[in-house]
Amino acid sequence: MNVPFRWDLVTPDQLGSLLDDVAIPEVRYLADLAECAGKVLARGGNGDLVFVGRSLDSMFDLLGGALEGTDHTLARLPLSFWHPDDHTRPAVLRAREILTELGITPASLARRTRPVTFVDVVSSGRTFLSLFTLLDDWITEEREPWPVIRLKLRFVGVIGRTETSPKTWRWKQHAEWTRRLPAASVVNVSLDAGVWSHFGNWQQKVTRSFPPHRWVADPPETERDERTRKALAEAVQLVQLGRTKEVRRMIARAIDGEPALTEPWLRTLRGQLS
Repeated sequence: MNVPFRWDLVTPDQLGSLLDDVAIPEVRYLADLAECAGKVLARGGNGDLVFVGRSLDSMFDLLGGALEGTDHTLARLPLSFWHPDDHTRPAVLRAREILTELGITPASLARRTRPVTFVDVVSSGRTFLSLFTLLDDWITEEREPWPVIRLKLRFVGVIGRTETSPKTWRWKQHAEWTRRLPAASVVNVSLDAGVWSHFGNWQQKVTRSFPPHRWVADPPETERDERTRKALAEAVQLVQLGRTKEVRRMIARAIDGEPALTEPWLRTLRGQLS
């Protein structure tokens, strides 16, 4: 796949001596991340989770460790989306190739048994709008059955936690595209506002951003400077933490009280985690 390289930290790829002189990082946001990850699992509709962009790479890594031995799969869609009007035809075709390599096409969506659940941090909802538009146009061109496919698409937005009030701005209520999906297919999970901002705005990532103008070019090489190696060490630590009984139980406890716990798939998953 012609996308920015990222090490497989679950299998894992051989990192050699890359982290030999890098201290094991302290993951201060672990409790907030584990709780949010549990809610994402519970509200994901038993779908195959696809993490969009880079913002929630830490959740991808934590769950990569925690979900070992289960039948739940994770994937990354490393595209950084801008407004759909900015997408040129070559960029759209390349994005479709990347989605195809992930097994996400109009034909496969119409025939799969489990939904695809896209996960990302959300502020205005622009990224989800761009992704939905990309898929919607493709489905129309391929003439695949929308009434079937609309049941196979889910979107989980991780939002910064704020005090609620009647005047609170809610992105879903202002996004017309969400009305074309079942209400339960577009959901939110709240995360501590500081941690949300860290992931969405400030956290050093292992890979570089991959916006539309780079989709048709060679992806940027992974840097190996000190900041990137520290980010890689943090990612490795998150996978290892996800494998621990303590963190798996933290994720399982976050599932308690979720409405979907009445469904067999989530009860099974919670049992595997706990």
